[in-house]
Amino acid sequence: MLALLILSALHADPLEDGRALLRAKDAAGAERVLAACTAADPQNVDCWWELGWARWLARDWDGTVQAWERVRALDPGRPDLDARLAAARDAAAVTAMAHAARDAAPESFRSSAPEGATLRFRAVGDVMLGTDFPAGCLPPEDGAEMLRSVSSLLRDADLTFANLEGPLCDAGSTHKCSPDKPEGSCYAFRTPTRYGRFLVDAGIDVVSTANNHSGDFGETCRVATERTLDALGIAHSGRAGDVASIEVNGLKVAVLGFHASAATHDVRDPATAADLVRGLRARHDLVIVSFHGGAEGSKAIRTPTGPETYYGENRGDVRAFARAVVDAGADLVVGHGPHVLRGMEIYKDRLVAYSLGNFATYGRFNVTGNQGVGAVLEVVLDREGRFRSGRLLPTRQIGEGIPQPDPDGRALDLVRTLSSQDFPGTAVRVALDGTLGAP
Repeated sequence: MLALLILSALHADPLEDGRALLRAKDAAGAERVLAACTAADPQNVDCWWELGWARWLARDWDGTVQAWERVRALDPGRPDLDARLAAARDAAAVTAMAHAARDAAPESFRSSAPEGATLRFRAVGDVMLGTDFPAGCLPPEDGAEMLRSVSSLLRDADLTFANLEGPLCDAGSTHKCSPDKPEGSCYAFRTPTRYGRFLVDAGIDVVSTANNHSGDFGETCRVATERTLDALGIAHSGRAGDVASIEVNGLKVAVLGFHASAATHDVRDPATAADLVRGLRARHDLVIVSFHGGAEGSKAIRTPTGPETYYGENRGDVRAFARAVVDAGADLVVGHGPHVLRGMEIYKDRLVAYSLGNFATYGRFNVTGNQGVGAVLEVVLDREGRFRSGRLLPTRQIGEGIPQPDPDGRALDLVRTLSSQDFPGTAVRVALDGTLGAP
């Protein structure tokens, strides 16, 4: 209906008509109008650019690449073209990879891991160790003490995971802030590259780069972040097609990061996610899925049924996503993104943690109330990927966002309550000492 109302007011300018349909999220209508525009005037670079966005909205990645390749031929210096074209190519590649993996997957997979092999996995939510944008948001002692109080909690595992909220980079530029406003008027993060060693020192082995801040400083910093992590020996997943593959205790482990963006593995596309998991399961003993999704803020502690939005942006249906990837073969699902802890459930003998909240987020995060309450999640999985045991190690952030163990154990009370409220019948049980049990 909205598209019809828009069409009734069109004024014979196909470019503006296409843009109006894009604003209305009518991908098919915009595609028709803008394709006609490019057919009538093949040199109209703006129509090609918007046609690419219409195809992006429709998740037609090959078509998006084709339109933006035409933009490159006509206007190679167009702002944002390189980053957007790279993201479209990655999305096209990951769709092809998912389909190929599904088609090539065997009916079953026999593990070569030793009998009785287990994985003791620890995970935390959002980690941003400070940003040099805007100036004055780096921690004391240049970050050397940021993780010291909690490093013993992170090192004591076979494999430790964190969500890396923003790039590790010393260059790049951001378009998130309006040119006429000061640097601190928007949330764009850039952690100095030298801070990467603090992740290694604390015991972090693998990170997700699938979140809404990984691209804050453009393609330059996205590439620099992956190179820095590679040099440090930290595995990573996030960019479409980027999968962490690690061998621990004789177990082949895949870690796959998702976010509500086509520039990453997309939490809003559970069908493609399921195909990716099936393909990885055919070559790994264990598949661990991480997602950055759901609404944000102190009011987002409940896990609703259905899609979530934040400032009008679709942040995914995290319940449906979690079940889809577990059905496809994921053995553990770890969420983050709401900046608060959420409940946990056991689904088909697999643990799903819907948000681990903020863990170490210096300077630019609100860490008051529940947004300053975090936890280290420990999960022990057997060779078949089943949940065997677990526990929560409660943390809190003090000052501007420095993590430390929380002797008051507020995370335990929160997760216990939220799990029982949001997942009756499947809620994880949280004991007074933080150990976790199946329903």
